[in-house]
Amino acid sequence: MLHISKVEQLRALRARWRSQNQQVAFVPTMGNLHSGHLKLVRRAKQMADIVIVSIYVNPMQFGAHEDLDAYPRTLEADMQALSELGVSAVFTPRTSEMYPRGLDMQTSVEVPALSSILCGASRPGHFKGVATVVTKLFNMVQPDVAVFGKKDYQQLQVIRNMVADLSMHIQIEGVDTEREANGLAKSSRNGYLTPQQREQAAVIYAQLRQCADAILKGERDFAQLAHSAEQAIQEAGLQPEYWQVRRQADLSPAQAEDAAAELVILAAAKLGTTRLIDNLEVAADTD
Repeated sequence: MLHISKVEQLRALRARWRSQNQQVAFVPTMGNLHSGHLKLVRRAKQMADIVIVSIYVNPMQFGAHEDLDAYPRTLEADMQALSELGVSAVFTPRTSEMYPRGLDMQTSVEVPALSSILCGASRPGHFKGVATVVTKLFNMVQPDVAVFGKKDYQQLQVIRNMVADLSMHIQIEGVDTEREANGLAKSSRNGYLTPQQREQAAVIYAQLRQCADAILKGERDFAQLAHSAEQAIQEAGLQPEYWQVRRQADLSPAQAEDAAAELVILAAAKLGTTRLIDNLEVAADTD
């Protein structure tokens, strides 16, 4: 497995792989890898000859008072896990390599309609930072396919729309969320939770399933479903931020006439100082 940190090294490798007609899959990460990340890597290996994983904690997507400095960095363990999976190369750029003109550069990428709702409402500028760094990484790696987890469903839709709007010749693959035995979505931020809090947090997925089942049975009072779910989450000791039923394609508010399979339920809540997000596409196999 190659470990590279310079864009010029990456581009030389990409040129060699292209000359050999090898397909390249890319998995961008911020490190502190868990089984959810490794699931993305396994899917990437199924889809291409070469798999590149990036590890970069992007300061542009962290707002004021967020956990940039505290974000866990576990490069040695991450490299070992990726090596065992047979990854072709790991790209670990410094910020000076990613942003040679500094973070106040004049050019950025934004998908406004999708970036100001849901998580974007409480994290202004977050998805602008995501879209900008992913665009830069795509330009550096030049992948044929890029693999993202569905846990960050809004992020996935931002990237899909960005790729379509900017005519990027990249297939975007979404992979189902990896979960703990109790249903809690795997996340690097779960490391901030105590064992007791991990059990408390399972209420989010339990309510997602309950809400999805109700929609499949014909319930269309989405406001009432959200109220009931937020009440249950609050009673479990979490502080709900939002609970929304939206259309999968564009994350616009769900309408009573929408088919159940076209919908997704999205949730965010805080447990102590840890912010948790999760979602569930409504489908016939929800239960």
